[in-house]
Amino acid sequence: MKNAVKALILVSAVLFLACTRVTQNTESFSIGLIGDYPYSEAQEIEAQNLIADLNAHDELSFVIHDGDFKGGDIPCTDQLFNDRVAEFNQSRHPLFYVFGDNEWVDCHRAAAGGYNPFERLAVLRNLFANPNHANSFGQTQWALERQGSNFPENILWSKNNVLFVGLHIVGSNNGLVTAKPYLQQAKDEYRQRNQANLKFLQHAFDTATRRNSPGIMVIIQANPWDFIPAQGLTGFEDFLVQLEQLTRQFGKPVVLVHGDSHYFRIDKPLPSALPSEVIGTEFPFIRPWDSSKQRLENFTRVETFGNPNTHWVKATIDVNNPNVFSFEPMIVEKNRFVPTAKKVGYTLRML
Repeated sequence: MKNAVKALILVSAVLFLACTRVTQNTESFSIGLIGDYPYSEAQEIEAQNLIADLNAHDELSFVIHDGDFKGGDIPCTDQLFNDRVAEFNQSRHPLFYVFGDNEWVDCHRAAAGGYNPFERLAVLRNLFANPNHANSFGQTQWALERQGSNFPENILWSKNNVLFVGLHIVGSNNGLVTAKPYLQQAKDEYRQRNQANLKFLQHAFDTATRRNSPGIMVIIQANPWDFIPAQGLTGFEDFLVQLEQLTRQFGKPVVLVHGDSHYFRIDKPLPSALPSEVIGTEFPFIRPWDSSKQRLENFTRVETFGNPNTHWVKATIDVNNPNVFSFEPMIVEKNRFVPTAKKVGYTLRML
């Protein structure tokens, strides 16, 4: 009899925990999306205002920085890298970070210090993606999965069974634009990293499918649809082809978050023309807003604020909402532009 009672108690406890877990997994939650700052001394102050504003929002589960934590012409010094680590750890919330091109690709520029970009990449990985540290930044840290020791900056994590995957896909044509002495090394590096990115993206969607996840968010730094000649977008074609294919197969909400062109927007640019389809034509640009194709309705692109606008985007994830993801621009009051007495021009109010 006692054994039967114990068994009943055990079963009841298991059922209670299971029910509790289901209840927790269906709760909505919010996160902060930031990137492309600071680019100047003035923005160093704005960056502190931004972190303070994010810290004041207790409802946030975590924050995601989608790359470019410095301007392309700001020196890529060890001191600056260490300063950014310290700043990321000022976040009360767990903070996830994906690499941008300004942090390593553009470091060959004279104004950025004339560094070997691949040496800077090695330093960046050691400080921001140490394979022995499988956690986010922030005062409270969040466990994550890294893509091994060769590409530890590619990361995967989840909350309430919604998956988040950060990939090392950067501007400057995904790292292919560099100084002449580094061109061949850039091609070799891109080839290896591109394969790793595609493999990890597939892994993320496979994981989401296996877990029956209600949605997935992909975070990169580059804008793969930037309005520049398509010759400068060839490094994103493989990614876009696979992203569209996986999004169609998944059939549930997929969001791509990126920065790069510093223009806050929310739209549905898939499907769109590919660089290989427009290079050599009379108008070699990709304009997804002109596409006559049926929009991929379960796909949404969100571009975060960036220099000179140091604000953030609030994403709310609600698995009970068919869209799963919703977004709201959050203007940091201390970083607002205010009109001057002049008829033309604006001045940033610094408080």
